[in-house]
Amino acid sequence: MSLHLNQRSADFFIGVPYNIASYATLLLMLAQVSGLEPGELILTTEDTHVYLNHIEAVKLQLARDPRSLPKLWINPEVKDIFGFTFDDFRLEGYNPHPFIPAEVGV
Repeated sequence: MSLHLNQRSADFFIGVPYNIASYATLLLMLAQVSGLEPGELILTTEDTHVYLNHIEAVKLQLARDPRSLPKLWINPEVKDIFGFTFDDFRLEGYNPHPFIPAEVGV
């Protein structure tokens, strides 16, 4: 099972990373309850932008060395899309860089 997200406006610094994480989680949940293997998350963005007041924050993020990606554990016992609770999810091996402050661009 793959999922295609079409986003008509994409704040590439603040919004898109959150959207990728959210829809990737949704893909894993849907595949699990459907008994299918998760495939690709395909993201298409239109009006993709970085706000001027985020330029320095983006430069800081790009200067950082990537770290190992965490693993998302989802309780394999859940077979109903409406049966998930907060305790059915666990992020393992998450080692983030320090927070980069940035105001929401408008």
